[in-house]
Amino acid sequence: MKKLTVLLVVLCTSLVFTTDATAQKFSGLDKSPADIAYYPASSREANKMARVIYSRPQLKGRSLAELAPVGKVWRTGANEATEITFYTDAMIGGKTIKAGSYSLFTIPGEDEWTVILNNNLHQWGAYSYDSDADVVRAMATPSMDSEELEAFGIAFDDDGNLVMGWGTTRVTLPISY
Repeated sequence: MKKLTVLLVVLCTSLVFTTDATAQKFSGLDKSPADIAYYPASSREANKMARVIYSRPQLKGRSLAELAPVGKVWRTGANEATEITFYTDAMIGGKTIKAGSYSLFTIPGEDEWTVILNNNLHQWGAYSYDSDADVVRAMATPSMDSEELEAFGIAFDDDGNLVMGWGTTRVTLPISY
């Protein structure tokens, strides 16, 4: 009986420690969660023309200029550089963009933003940005909106133009398909 009791205690103890050792540990919620925008946005439309994958940083009392400085290449979001995929050829800034995936960078400006599509994918931020891999640079005019966006956002409007917004700033990049 004593051997059985010892065996049960050892078995129960090892079961407790083994369960804890094999339990999956998940990290907390990312401070800048990932998001995806499609064109067309309707889930009923099977034939998508474009997709953007990006992370959504929050202002949290900071200014847009602190997080995306004027005149400097910005990853256009947080974490990895934003990725845009065209499922069909598109036209941006008067240049034909072949169907495929590109990194999306911007250079914020007071009166104009430069929007850049770049061939180097899967970059963390803009730290290894290389202008030699640029596919197109197009100018976009920022506008102000009365609605304050705490989280950075990207969407496509009904015409397929790319719209970026953060704080009260909105930037629209004309795209034709």
